[in-house]
Amino acid sequence: VSLLAACAPKTVTVTVEVPVERTVEVERTVEVEVPVPAQTLVLSSEMFAPPAEQEFFINEILKPFEEETGITVNFQVIKGEDMFDRVTVQQQTGHVTTDLVLVFNGRFSWWTDAGYVLPLDEVVSAWTDRTILPAFDRNAVVDGTRYFVPISADVYLTIANNKALDYLPEGANIDSLTYEQYADWAVAIAEGEGEGKVCVTGVPQKMWIYQFGSSALSYGLNPAGQPEPAFPNVNSEASAAAWAIWAKIGAANGFMPTVLNVDNCVDPLMREEAWLSVTHNARVGQVYASAEAQYTVGPAPSGPAGIGTIAGAHGIGIVNGTANYDAAVQLLEYLTRPDVQVKINKGTGGFIPVVAEALDYLGEDPTDEIIRKALLVLENGVTSYLPISDFQDWGAVKKVFDDVFQEMVLQGDGTVDQALLDEAQARLDALRVEQ
Repeated sequence: VSLLAACAPKTVTVTVEVPVERTVEVERTVEVEVPVPAQTLVLSSEMFAPPAEQEFFINEILKPFEEETGITVNFQVIKGEDMFDRVTVQQQTGHVTTDLVLVFNGRFSWWTDAGYVLPLDEVVSAWTDRTILPAFDRNAVVDGTRYFVPISADVYLTIANNKALDYLPEGANIDSLTYEQYADWAVAIAEGEGEGKVCVTGVPQKMWIYQFGSSALSYGLNPAGQPEPAFPNVNSEASAAAWAIWAKIGAANGFMPTVLNVDNCVDPLMREEAWLSVTHNARVGQVYASAEAQYTVGPAPSGPAGIGTIAGAHGIGIVNGTANYDAAVQLLEYLTRPDVQVKINKGTGGFIPVVAEALDYLGEDPTDEIIRKALLVLENGVTSYLPISDFQDWGAVKKVFDDVFQEMVLQGDGTVDQALLDEAQARLDALRVEQ
């Protein structure tokens, strides 16, 4: 009995931890970088066509903008007529793929008349650190509304080889030269040197119309877009007074002997075949930079109405219907910054910034000096744009002036033949586009 009691079973209680899986919802905010599709702007341009200019604009101007904003710019160089036709198709189909256009100011009216570009007054008024020079408002602004912002311009300047300074008329100063003094200077050089040293472009359909036009504006011809007589004009009182200046030079054999073979005054000036010229500021800059100690540069000569100059420009408009309006505004703001303006215009051939504050960013090299002179002309001169769209064939317009130059200036007796001018004006008027 006692044995059985000793072997009886004993109950033991053991506590065991058993892991249990539970799902617990916890709210947390986690920042995750989500890639944003890159935005691309399409900028179509009829400017910067030369490969070197194009390369500079893409690599030195647009690339920093892309790095700053993350916006890619597809830069396309295209002829003005082709660009307009392309955007016309986009407007008609409602499929707008061009965001901005960089257009020659002689064609601004194509775009504004068609309604293809957007108003920019609100955009420009937000810029408090820059002043857009008003020289091109005549066709960049329509009925008080701005549609284009110029980013580059050009005017006409006087350049003289320092050898010519010995013949400068008494009391004359190249920084305040009149056309009468310019003519006397040219005649004195021809008499002293035995041959003429004045350069203009004698090859047909080049720059003579602009060299003459600058002088006619100085004598009171109205700029394009103003009441007639306005540039281009052959036979008005102001034009006749300007022709008299050039005829005086021609009668004294004041033009370089090979003038009819000249299509650009750069080479004759650099070879010293020519000593004196009123020509495009970028060409003046090219000559001056080649040997600045050899040349003296001043504004274009003046007449009774002031310093006249043909002033070309290229401006940017934002295309109506763009899906990238805000990005387009960013690019426009960037390209008009005063420091960027200087960089663009120095790097692409010595054109002129169109922002007054750009003066603060100029240095002391030859190109800077040319830009300073040109800005003075742009701010203070009587400027005219080129009304290319008002005529059927601008090349034919140029030829009217070329023919008068050859017949009355080079082959004439120093007087103005009004009948010849009236006949030339009739040819010019026949080329106008009917309104």
